[in-house]
Amino acid sequence: MSIHKEIKKVTTHVLQELKQSGQKISMLTAYDYSMARILDAAGVEVLLVGDSASNVMAGHETTLPITLDQMIYHAASVIRAVERALVVVDLPFGSYQGNTKGALNSAIRIMKEAEAHAVKLEGGEEVVDSVKRILTAGIPVMGHLGLTPQSIYKFGTYEVRAKEQAEADKLKRDAKLLEEAGCFALVLEKVPAKLAGEVARSLQIPVIGIGAGSEVDGQVLVTHDMLGITHEFKPRFLRRYLNLHESITAAVQQYIQDVKTGDFPNEKEQY
Repeated sequence: MSIHKEIKKVTTHVLQELKQSGQKISMLTAYDYSMARILDAAGVEVLLVGDSASNVMAGHETTLPITLDQMIYHAASVIRAVERALVVVDLPFGSYQGNTKGALNSAIRIMKEAEAHAVKLEGGEEVVDSVKRILTAGIPVMGHLGLTPQSIYKFGTYEVRAKEQAEADKLKRDAKLLEEAGCFALVLEKVPAKLAGEVARSLQIPVIGIGAGSEVDGQVLVTHDMLGITHEFKPRFLRRYLNLHESITAAVQQYIQDVKTGDFPNEKEQY
């Protein structure tokens, strides 16, 4: 019997139980109703309304331009589709950094207006006060360390993080700080597998990896990448389960041809 048949609603507590029992957690991104409905029914435990919507839905080069209002729109669309997955929403760039009151207000808007289940924010020590403040309102927080795409201009590259000892040590400290602050889970992006495994074992909370190897408690991918809708993006950590770019292109070209030749609609396809 598959796990999603047994679990009615995935909660932060359920994720904790999955980690404790050694079962891996699956997480994918969702930004709209139709796709979220498919992913939820298929049995994925966590849906992330990622600020990656800035890239895959809006065509921006980075995650920085997407606004809180736009994130709420995407999140509300996803929430309306979901019956069982836990829906986590990214706090977008500028809505929480360096301002705990602003962070709390942003998180409250996401929970109230989108009816989301939890929020995610990037960073360690720098954002711990914001994490604590959001938690005072009873809002679950997921952390995000390693490659934090909102800080792309600081790093200047999307390369693997924490290869140097100093950065690795800071990552371990930050992970502990986030757990102690009360985060229910942590995403680790593009860090060496060995380090990610060490972090996952040192924490009680689930650690979800993207490009962080197999020793963590679960995995997340961007759905558009995993299904091959995007086709230029080819990082090592990405496994393409479909090539929808090719399939959709072929279908659309067939449709165009059928329209132009008068083959569509046929006798049975009209009133």
